[in-house]
Amino acid sequence: MSTVLSASPAAAAGPEHTSEPVAYDGILLASFGGPEGQDDVLPFLRNVTRGRGIPDERLEEVAHHYRAFGGVSPINEQNRALKAALEQELQRRGIDLPVLWGNRNWAPFLSDTLQAAADAGHARLLAIATSAYSSYSSCRQYREDFATALEATGLTGTLTIDKVRQYFDHPGFVGPFVRGVTAGLVQLEQRLPGIDLTTEARVLFSTHSIPSADAAKSGPDFRGFGAGGAYEAQHRAVAEVVMARAGRGVDYELVFQSRSGPASQPWLEPDVNDVIRRLAPEGVRGVLIVPLGFVSDHMEVMWDLDTEAMETADEVGVVAIRTPTPGVDHEYVSGLVDLVVERRDGTPVEDRPAETALGPWYDVCRVGCCANARLGFRPAVAGLTQ
Repeated sequence: MSTVLSASPAAAAGPEHTSEPVAYDGILLASFGGPEGQDDVLPFLRNVTRGRGIPDERLEEVAHHYRAFGGVSPINEQNRALKAALEQELQRRGIDLPVLWGNRNWAPFLSDTLQAAADAGHARLLAIATSAYSSYSSCRQYREDFATALEATGLTGTLTIDKVRQYFDHPGFVGPFVRGVTAGLVQLEQRLPGIDLTTEARVLFSTHSIPSADAAKSGPDFRGFGAGGAYEAQHRAVAEVVMARAGRGVDYELVFQSRSGPASQPWLEPDVNDVIRRLAPEGVRGVLIVPLGFVSDHMEVMWDLDTEAMETADEVGVVAIRTPTPGVDHEYVSGLVDLVVERRDGTPVEDRPAETALGPWYDVCRVGCCANARLGFRPAVAGLTQ
């Protein structure tokens, strides 16, 4: 009997890593979504915060980030580019799998994409989410939304959806950050001639802050990751790998950004802006900001780092450089296709690449993984029923 909802036979019993080939007939590229005009901004933010009862006047406090860019989030165009890059890489390798794109919060919505997939005759999809790490919002919520979309379209039991493992430590994801730090430190030396990188510079690995309660529940309980859960542990492990390869002895820190919860609710800290303000009087002249938690230059990168963090650095007299996200970097795109092949072929776990001791991560999420205590249980695909 299946213990994983809407799964392929290879994943239905819930193994940590599947070992049987699966004849997938489509790839589901799943993302957050974003508005594509000023009239879309508030409806989009209502979708993001659905069920939380947040009034429009509070949503407008966030809306100005989008309105500053004409109401257009860059994420949809980035996903179009990623979809095209995946299609090109698949074609280059002779892999005949279409890439179907669906969003959680804006068109094209997941339910519409799944219905179109079924109408076109697809029955076995392998999902890639544009989030590399383990947490409620970056993994389980996608899996819940897959289940909700299947239910809404009446496709539960007809369409199967597996999901590639979280790829935070896959070489294709880590490699672009190594190159970014290598080049970024050279840029700091060019901007600040004579700088001693080991005493006057700092690398700040930035990721989205999340509620501390969600962080603590990220990843499976039996791994014992501590207060920050798998989410924080994964970021720290990847940052360590990147600095070992490219850091040149520079000190580094993990910082957080984009907090959006009430002041009474603990979120992961420290904030990137607070750290920049702290470093200036300590003699730090240059900071390299690495958007380690993000796969593309979407709104949280463009506003919270390229706008707010840069303004903070200017205020305190620190030179700040932001390194690239993977975007459509060939190594990243090729790595995503490697993950597809891994599941298609049932690659043995010992043959799967992982840059940290934490991976390779699970194909089928474990019981209790990335639960959200505030929202309660919702059915999710690609994980053990819980």
